[in-house]
Amino acid sequence: MNVKFSDLLAVVRRLEGGCTVEGSGSDPVITEVFSDSRGVRPGALFCCIRGEKSDGHDYVSAAREQGAVALLCERPVESGLPCLVVPSVREVMGEVAAAVYGNPADRLLMVGVTGTNGKSTTTYVLRSILEAAGIRSGLLGTIVESDGAREWEADRTTPESCVVQRRLAAMVRNGCGACVMETSSHGLFLGRLGGCRFDVPIFTNLNPEHLDFHKEMEHYFQAKRLLFSRYARTGSLGAVNADDPYGRRLLEEFPDGVRGFALDSDAFARVMASRTGLEGTVLSVAMRGLPDLELKSPLVGHFNVWNVLAGVTALRGRVDDDAIIRGVAAIPQVPGRLEKHLLPNGACCFIDFAHTPEALRNVLSAARKLCSGRLISVFGHGGGRYPLNRPALGRVAADLADLVIVTMDNPRDEDPADIAAGIVQGVEASGGARHRVILDRKEAVCTALSVAVAGDVVVVSGKGPERYLQIGREKIPYSDAETVEAWSRS
Repeated sequence: MNVKFSDLLAVVRRLEGGCTVEGSGSDPVITEVFSDSRGVRPGALFCCIRGEKSDGHDYVSAAREQGAVALLCERPVESGLPCLVVPSVREVMGEVAAAVYGNPADRLLMVGVTGTNGKSTTTYVLRSILEAAGIRSGLLGTIVESDGAREWEADRTTPESCVVQRRLAAMVRNGCGACVMETSSHGLFLGRLGGCRFDVPIFTNLNPEHLDFHKEMEHYFQAKRLLFSRYARTGSLGAVNADDPYGRRLLEEFPDGVRGFALDSDAFARVMASRTGLEGTVLSVAMRGLPDLELKSPLVGHFNVWNVLAGVTALRGRVDDDAIIRGVAAIPQVPGRLEKHLLPNGACCFIDFAHTPEALRNVLSAARKLCSGRLISVFGHGGGRYPLNRPALGRVAADLADLVIVTMDNPRDEDPADIAAGIVQGVEASGGARHRVILDRKEAVCTALSVAVAGDVVVVSGKGPERYLQIGREKIPYSDAETVEAWSRS
């Protein structure tokens, strides 16, 4: 795209808020948009974001040395470059980036998934169905990102808006017809979806999480609601979990823009029967006015029925039923989401990202139905996260598992022993199920695997596909999956 600096001025002036122009009177062509000075390339617009730990205005010189030709700022900066000064860079950066990259969201079927639990798995379901329908699909999520040509590990659930637009532009260049995206509450609230309009917004559920940021559930919900109120395209049709009270609020508020799906409530889409085992799940889905669907999914666990149902409800009518059936049958193993490992001692281990009480309850309840012996639960809790979840996690594990091993999970700047004590408090309050504290996570996992016997199931939860332990500000290489595989080999 040949977008000039003056063209961006017109974009910003169409948005709410004031705008002034500072710096030189030149009108350079803008080829890319960056908010990290380290990634700036020649011809770029550099956006100065003020964050909690750093201020982009302090990196203007570095950006200019890298080839930036214009700035988007919240205050004038001596640089010699033309500069758009706006009240909030975050509020306009996405729309500006979209203009530079040719409004790529308008050339893709945009599918967005929000909620506390199930986002990643639901995106895998959606992409599998779309690919079965012959629609190449990019992916932006917690686990991996894909631009339709290559795939790499994700850095955060929802990147900054200029990164999102750059990824979408790459998807268009690579022949994608759709983008499936996880949309986090942080990303929605902080405006990282600017420049995006979603054709298919999806809500999975809402449980207490990120309350260190949102402070209360209503604020958390309002952030999620933005996917439907601010970022849904006119005429969009999404899917909402009618079994969830917050989902029912969305159904009442957007009756023409969403379909309800449910296992236990009256809704547009209902699961009439399901059967799950270690080999996968068979389910029968009824939708109002449409023929029933008989589906076979490789995903295990009762809660994954909701994730499959979310994807099927969202896409039925956009693709044919045969693509849905084939897509559901071909869902790949989702890394760190009930990731199954059959052990040489006859036991089974599941690795899962579950790190909230409700998510842990879902995972342990699913694992309980799949084991004929003992259920062993290994988990911790992240430092700097909502501390009231710690005793709640302990109570859940004590209620459902035969043995609880409390360990470390990204303690950050907290003492791991203090975090573990909070979890143990919940274990003991629930009746004091058999439990041990082994702070070394690798040792804790290997201990659980070693005491397991044929018929037992070990659930290692909290980190999922993460490949590090964050202790202080240092990220130390570590993987639950690699630990399980190494133990099996030994």
